[in-house]
Amino acid sequence: MAGILDVPKPRINCAMLSQHISRPVCFVGRVEKVHPSGKTFTVSDGEGKMATVELNEPLEEELSGVLEVIGMVSNKGAIMAAAYNMLREDKGIPFDLELYNEALKVIHDFPQHYPFEVAASG
Repeated sequence: MAGILDVPKPRINCAMLSQHISRPVCFVGRVEKVHPSGKTFTVSDGEGKMATVELNEPLEEELSGVLEVIGMVSNKGAIMAAAYNMLREDKGIPFDLELYNEALKVIHDFPQHYPFEVAASG
């Protein structure tokens, strides 16, 4: 999975997981449940659907709120995380997952206007 952070990744939700098996993706969701082992957790997308995120190493911090996961979609439809980033909801403004989900639909419905493949800068 080396280099996954350096390649373009489509932003997806749960409904799009099966279309991206064995491909790098970016997923934004709300942490719902962390497994006691700390090696897996579930996140919900803007439609309330759940995805499983699997980690190579157990978590070293408590996860909560909305986070962005960069990873590869496994054959089982889980996201094998290479990295994650908690999105701080500062200033009392919550992250609107439903609105984010609507934006994802527009991006995927009109790929000619919103390509995720960007030219490498040299």
